[in-house]
This record gives sequence, structure tokens and C-alpha cells, in this order.
Amino acid sequence: SDLRKQEEHGELLQPLIFVLLVLCSVLLYFKVSLMDPGFVKPEEEAGRSEEQSLVTPQVPSNVQMRRCGYCMVKQPMRAKHCQLCQHCVRRYDHHCPWIGNCVGERNHPLFILYLSVQLVVLLWGGHVAWSGLYFEQSWNWLQHNFLLLASFILIVIFTIVVLLLLISQLYLISCNSTTWEFMSHHRIPYLRHSELENPFDQGVILNLWRFFC
Repeated sequence: SDLRKQEEHGELLQPLIFVLLVLCSVLLYFKVSLMDPGFVKPEEEAGRSEEQSLVTPQVPSNVQMRRCGYCMVKQPMRAKHCQLCQHCVRRYDHHCPWIGNCVGERNHPLFILYLSVQLVVLLWGGHVAWSGLYFEQSWNWLQHNFLLLASFILIVIFTIVVLLLLISQLYLISCNSTTWEFMSHHRIPYLRHSELENPFDQGVILNLWRFFC
């Protein structure tokens, strides 16, 4: 009867939404972790190189595709070999230890979605933990609320990490750049020999459109 009363007053809707968000976050985590991030396969080399030449005409013509010294495939523009995954990854962003997989051309949009859902879950969980804290300056209060207080501090730390990561990722996406290109600009031939600082930048709106759509 109590459950029915709560349902009638809409008190079960918020916990249900929270559980669904957590479930969605877990499913996205496994999806991003287990999917192919865009591994370069030998049979795709020719087609991908033609496609890259059409997409990035601003890149200097004297910068040629090079063959990877590890897996011996011709690397398309913006690809990089990941020594942890033992593969070259198209539009390589970074290898994320959090998901145990590379973030590349295929799973990068899902990675952004995962971070967004995770941030909502953390903010909601932090709000719930904070609402349950009633501070008192006594040892007895600390003994009874230690786990809740520790949970809140951990949630705050994870929230800051996820928020900073999401902001940095969205900034790079709006510039049509990757974490690897941003950190290693001086070592990448197609960026070092380009007259433009970022030859892939086509404006914020078009960059976001091409990434997400």
C-alpha cells in the first residue's frame, strides 16, 4: 500500500529515472569499451586514402601516407598506432585507461555520450548524498555519517574529473582536433608542414555537425 501511495504521488518516478540513467551509463561503457574504435585494416587502405584526400584538401601535398612500422599498414591521415591495442586507429584521439580501449573515429561520439550520461549520474548522486548530510560538530555524528561523507567526497572528485574531460573533449571537437594532435602538434608531419595551424578546422558549427551527424 505504501508503494502504491508513492506511485500515486509520483515519488517513484525520480528513482526510476536515476536507475535507468545508471543502466544506460553501464551499457554505454561496455559498448565503448568493446567496440572497434576504427582499426585500420589492410583491405581498407586504398579506399580510405582516397576518402581522406577529398576530406582534407588543405593538407600539403608533400606529406605522404607512411607505412606503420609496427603493423605494416599504410596509415590514413590522422591515424596513429596504439602500442597497447597493437593496431593503427583512424582519427586517433587517445587510449583511455578508464574504458581499456582507444577512442577513435568509430567510438568517439559514443564516448562523448557516455561522459555526458556519467556526468548527469554523478551530479544527481552528489545531490542525493548532500541532501542526506546534516552536519554536526560531534564525534558521534561522524561515526554515523562517515560512509555517506566519504561517498560524497568521492562523487565530487569523479565529477570534477569527468567534467574537465568532457569540456576538453568538446573544445577539441569544436576545433576539429584530437587529443593526440593537440598534444603532439610539433611531431606530426601533416600539421608541422601545414601553413595553417589546424588544416582540418572548418568552423565550430560544421565541425560539430560532421562529428555528431
